[in-house]
Amino acid sequence: MKYLLIILGIISLSIGILGIFLPLLPTTPFLLLSAFLFARSSQRLHDWLLNHKIFGRYIRDFLQEKTIPLRIKIISISMLWITITGSIIFAANGKLWLQIVLLAVAAGVTVHVLSYKTKKNKS
Repeated sequence: MKYLLIILGIISLSIGILGIFLPLLPTTPFLLLSAFLFARSSQRLHDWLLNHKIFGRYIRDFLQEKTIPLRIKIISISMLWITITGSIIFAANGKLWLQIVLLAVAAGVTVHVLSYKTKKNKS
């Protein structure tokens, strides 16, 4: 079971990393799932993920405080809307139903991201 959880954690981490570049694929849930799976299977991988220079602080903050830094909110929402707009213009090929779905997904993800408290910088 331990090895299955490690494999699932690695798959989840990989999908989360892909989500950085693919707007319809969420990053945060997969990174949090990876942290959960690693916590139950490999202390070494769990510690590595929580201390990772890119993901670590973000995951720790989210797990402890349920907050998202303002910078991450701005980047996430901006990238989402840029990519969705590009998809509507170049890939939806005038299909109104697809344009509506893409807009609904973008609006839903935006509302979800904004529903979390913004992390305050400690001075």
